[in-house]
Amino acid sequence: MPLTFHWFLPTQGDGRGVVGGGHGADVVSFAAWRTREPSVEYLSQIALAAERLGFEGALTPTGAWCEDAWLTTAMLVGATRRLKFLVAFRPGLLSPTLAAQMASTYQRLSEGRLLLNVVTGGESAEQRQHGDFLDKDARYRRTDEFLRVVDGLWRGETVDFAGEHVRVEGAALQRTPVPRPPVYFGGSSPAALEVAASRVDTYLTWGEPPAAVADKIARVRSLAAERGRSLEYGIRLHVISRDTEEEAWAQARRLIEDLSPETIAEVQRSLRRSESEGQRRMLDLHGGSTADLEIHPNLWAGVGLARGGAGTALVGSHEQVARLIEEFHEAGVTEFVLSGYPHLEEAYWFGEGVLPLLAERGLWSHPDGPVTSSVTSVPFTSPAPAATDTAVAPS
Repeated sequence: MPLTFHWFLPTQGDGRGVVGGGHGADVVSFAAWRTREPSVEYLSQIALAAERLGFEGALTPTGAWCEDAWLTTAMLVGATRRLKFLVAFRPGLLSPTLAAQMASTYQRLSEGRLLLNVVTGGESAEQRQHGDFLDKDARYRRTDEFLRVVDGLWRGETVDFAGEHVRVEGAALQRTPVPRPPVYFGGSSPAALEVAASRVDTYLTWGEPPAAVADKIARVRSLAAERGRSLEYGIRLHVISRDTEEEAWAQARRLIEDLSPETIAEVQRSLRRSESEGQRRMLDLHGGSTADLEIHPNLWAGVGLARGGAGTALVGSHEQVARLIEEFHEAGVTEFVLSGYPHLEEAYWFGEGVLPLLAERGLWSHPDGPVTSSVTSVPFTSPAPAATDTAVAPS
């Protein structure tokens, strides 16, 4: 099956160092002098680059530490032509009927360019900021009920539903979305896997070694089969791809060298308080240490020292990165959600260095036409515009 690649919109700000935080991390800001504000102009540059290079969509995060995903991506639709937006949102913070209507409107006005990433919320403290006082397992049960209602509405049904957490009477949409927005979802706990198997289209995992990813996919596939369903499987990773292996690892080392031991310790203390099973698995890959960060050939856990959530990166020459992507594909992954620091330049390194190699092997094709040869250098010799001296809340 051909592979699909998505990029990332850094709506918390961007920079030449790791911009961390989010997913249970306290707000910690590094290398403020390198930070780029998440302006519409800068995010448009990234979106246009992703579209030009052949990415299918762009993930946009959700949280108090970044700009709102719905509003930001809606402002970028007019600046792009084809790129889809993988909008992260939290069920339970708005009614399922309103969410279904918002998605339907977005899909119609963007001409089918909405993808939805459902984020149940792994941190009770963060959820309480939004007035949500359910515990983790209850949040997953609510997500299941929420998606049941949304699915019925998108099918054009009039929905009456009374569950443990969600209740609607006579809910209906005037206009249903065409096509139906695909639903993406991640989570590693047993409760999360049950929701994935029952309700979503694509299950996302963070970047563990291929064998661990294959095991997780096998568990979700089995649960889905019991329900007569089949899913797509995706992975969320960072990437540092260069013309040579030495250049790539030099860049990885530079990202770590920019972080003081005190900063790493502060981030790790914060992340250890996380309720997320996925976050615990990310932390276990490096144990808070800067030693032995290559946890699988060309898979590097260094990013997880400074940010919550996705903490691993593909690092190596374009050929090595392409080969590791093939390993993940053999493990069952067909969709890759990638990012890098900074997001504009790294999109070009990957898009011009790795994607053509995958095209030559029949694993990927550019949505706008064939790619016949790889480009060995990024078309930048100086930083992209929009750099400021203003610190931005990290992701």
